[in-house]
Amino acid sequence: MTQSVRRVVTGLDPQGQSCILFDGPSGMVVWTSDRSPADNSSNADAGDAPFTFDIPEGGTLMATIAFAPDGTTGPMGMHATDTLDYAVITSGEITLITETGETLLRAGDVVVDRGILHAWRNDGPEPCRAVFIFVKADPVGKGATL
Repeated sequence: MTQSVRRVVTGLDPQGQSCILFDGPSGMVVWTSDRSPADNSSNADAGDAPFTFDIPEGGTLMATIAFAPDGTTGPMGMHATDTLDYAVITSGEITLITETGETLLRAGDVVVDRGILHAWRNDGPEPCRAVFIFVKADPVGKGATL
């Protein structure tokens, strides 16, 4: 038995602007992609690396990010990456900003960001924490700005 979570999926509208494509309950599978064999043969600590969007072809990156409650879009502002990003909001609230609107996310919500132009803003009274999994992807729209 599964319990659905709120799933927000980004994409491009017919005019090529970033937008929210889907916003509603997910099934057991939140999203799937059709490529990525990983090598699990090493016992080395793969978490001991600096954060970068330069993800190896076929690779992934998992990171935890805390967004300060300052009402700004942070140092990245509006940006796009050549990645498929899975995010789970673990505490607090955050606003996902696209070219066509804004969506408030709360703890327990999940986001599938498909490389579109977007920003994050925390208008709440406490930090927002989220877990992100970044997967290298083909560019969408104009491609990465970072």
